[in-house]
Amino acid sequence: MDTRRPRFAITDKRLAKIERVLAHKQPDLVVVLENINDPHNLSAVLRSCDGVGVVEVILLYHGGQTMPEIKKSSSASAMKWLNLRNFAGVDDCFRYLRSREMRVFTTQLTSAAVSLYDIDLTQPTALVFGNEHEGVSAEAVAAADGNFLIPQVGMIESLNISVACAVSLYEAYRQRRVAGMYERAQLDGEAYAAMLAEWRTK
Repeated sequence: MDTRRPRFAITDKRLAKIERVLAHKQPDLVVVLENINDPHNLSAVLRSCDGVGVVEVILLYHGGQTMPEIKKSSSASAMKWLNLRNFAGVDDCFRYLRSREMRVFTTQLTSAAVSLYDIDLTQPTALVFGNEHEGVSAEAVAAADGNFLIPQVGMIESLNISVACAVSLYEAYRQRRVAGMYERAQLDGEAYAAMLAEWRTK
């Protein structure tokens, strides 16, 4: 007789961890990745998103750009714990975000940019990060509600995309933690139940 447990079997300990993770999810904090070319950067960003409780990551590829292949590895495992939504145009992407009553902020070094630390990240927010060579597109910057930068005092004025995203997300984590948003459930009952049912089979 085959005594192996089925693939979808789940222990009480694992179920408890899933429930704990879902209780800290932040459905109104979204990351938009525009034309990210490097699979290592993409993997690192997804890990940071998972780490702070992001539910949805938007993959925005347009202008002939395509998503790089992420190899199956520990760094890619975060993908299965995130909802990935694809868009092929800035207008459609931003329209979707605003239908969810989100403010959209791009990351670009401009004279009009405000400090990351001056943004209220406890509000429904989408943060847009551009690719390694060109940054966020001019189209996205023009359509956004605001533009921010990460203050620096060194000679080099930019950070790697994965580092910039991690710094930004952990500032959001800090603000939301102070506001008690990780102490009370942010997912509504229906969304929680749906994600719990899905995650139990992973």
